[in-house]
Amino acid sequence: MAFQEFSIGRLSERTGVNIETIRYYEKVGLLPPPPRTEGGHRLYLEGHLRRLVFIRRSRELGFTLDEIRNLLGLVEGGHACGKVQNAALAHLKNIREKIADLRRMERMLAETATRCEGGTAPECAIIDVLSGEPSE
Repeated sequence: MAFQEFSIGRLSERTGVNIETIRYYEKVGLLPPPPRTEGGHRLYLEGHLRRLVFIRRSRELGFTLDEIRNLLGLVEGGHACGKVQNAALAHLKNIREKIADLRRMERMLAETATRCEGGTAPECAIIDVLSGEPSE
């Protein structure tokens, strides 16, 4: 396999990550700075591409940047799969908690909205709930 170098535009195309996001990931240390040409242009390598795909997929699964940084540290540190699994399971627990919170919010809002008469009535059950006032 031939050694490949990518411009930032080509890296963006290959990974589906916006150019400004790539620069941001470099700035916050998730993506190591690439070598530069004599003219100062970034030249990304295959390792940058793989790492950026890892970051993008992790973001798609809802991992925060700090969680991704932790995962990358585990990968680079050669840690056992068990530590990566523990991080993934902790993230899964957080997702399930968020889903439960969203379902509670959905029920509360649906119940409140059905008590609202709408129209031009001066009383509004939704405003009462949001204001912390008990509705009748």
